[in-house]
Amino acid sequence: MVIRGFKFGMLLQIAVGPICLFVFQTAVTHGFPAAMAGVTGVTLIDALFILAAIRGLGTLLQRNNRIKKALQTIGAVILIVFGISIIAGAFGFSVIPSVTFLSLSTVTHPFLKALLLTLSNPLTILFWAGVFSTKMIEEELRLGDMYLFGFGAVLSTVLFLSLVAAIGHSVNAFLPAALLTGLNVFIGLVLIFLGIRAFRSASNKKWPAGCDPAETVCPRER
Repeated sequence: MVIRGFKFGMLLQIAVGPICLFVFQTAVTHGFPAAMAGVTGVTLIDALFILAAIRGLGTLLQRNNRIKKALQTIGAVILIVFGISIIAGAFGFSVIPSVTFLSLSTVTHPFLKALLLTLSNPLTILFWAGVFSTKMIEEELRLGDMYLFGFGAVLSTVLFLSLVAAIGHSVNAFLPAALLTGLNVFIGLVLIFLGIRAFRSASNKKWPAGCDPAETVCPRER
């Protein structure tokens, strides 16, 4: 069951999104250790989301449309702020004020940023709730099987993002400073675009009771 969860998780990793871009950008800018700190943060939140889905939080969220809309709006704002911060940082400016718990080493700092960025899409819980509900019904999975499946999915996140970090660190030596700046600006613009798209979706989307999580903006985009 762990292997099945791992295969399913690797399939989801194909959808490259803000998390993947953030890890790559961190590896290029700050090095492999900093990027792996970010991977650790992403993995921790992913594991908590999957655990919450197994324990039934996804079902609770599906029944409360206001909470879903509020969570998606907050997530959109976080994406936009991070995008602006990355672009400003590429030119030596700081948008997000420095506070004590964020003013740590370059290894710890990406960990906290990765935590926030992954938390920006708590509707991931809905996705996993749909996955586990389907498998529980169609494949008659027991609770223990779902934990093993979820563990395999978390392992896929660790492996894939570690590979992304390694690639980012490898290409760093070959990229001139101007190209690094351009890369940071591009990644920042992508995050802003995804944030605006999520915000518009939260503003315009009608959430019918018991809606299919698969019909929302894909929460597993990496």
